[in-house]
Amino acid sequence: MANERTGGSAQTDHENVLAERGGPSLPAALRLQILTTEHWSLLSTRALTWNEAFSRATMFLAVLSGAVLALALVAQARGFDEGFTTFALLILPVVLFVGIATFMRLVAINHEDVGWVIGMNLLRHAYLAAAPELRQYIVTGSSDDEAGIMATFGARPGRGSFIHELVTTPGVLAVVDGVLAGVLLGTLTMRASLDDVIGIGIAVAGALATVALQLLYQYRAVVKPRGKGSASFRDMPSRR
Repeated sequence: MANERTGGSAQTDHENVLAERGGPSLPAALRLQILTTEHWSLLSTRALTWNEAFSRATMFLAVLSGAVLALALVAQARGFDEGFTTFALLILPVVLFVGIATFMRLVAINHEDVGWVIGMNLLRHAYLAAAPELRQYIVTGSSDDEAGIMATFGARPGRGSFIHELVTTPGVLAVVDGVLAGVLLGTLTMRASLDDVIGIGIAVAGALATVALQLLYQYRAVVKPRGKGSASFRDMPSRR
């Protein structure tokens, strides 16, 4: 590609935004200050989004715990009669909605986080263009391709394993949402007086489908887009 950076001394000199240039331009120190200010801004934005992610997950677990406690109190007071079933059918859809909404927001936060990481990689690319001899001391990425992104995340490029998707925070919430969906469907089959075997089958199928659909949504929203497109800035080589 015409805009692809390939390495070498000429490339480094061309990309060095801190080098003194002819004509009217900002001093190098001021340009460095602008870059570092943007870097800290991106770091602050990442911190805010992750705080939101933890807060949303905590809120959902609090709602879930409250619902389970309420169901336990109703069952203790009335037993598992029609009133309990009605109460469960009223409260479980609300909890499931909060869970799915939380999952979707966490996936969106992960997608946004990739953008902030790309921004910091580009800034790191500018730093290394000015001082390529420091490349061997930088463990994070300095390019906007998948390899650079995953280097900053401390992971390997590629789709990753299915197990890894389950142990992430959105993946754990997807499993909890699946269990909630299964319990809700099981309660509905009880209310409809269906056979126990049929009811269990519907509940298990609904739970598995809910988990699978959410993991597919996460893959299409975050994992798959990482490998799309070619890099505008390749990783900076070290100058030895």
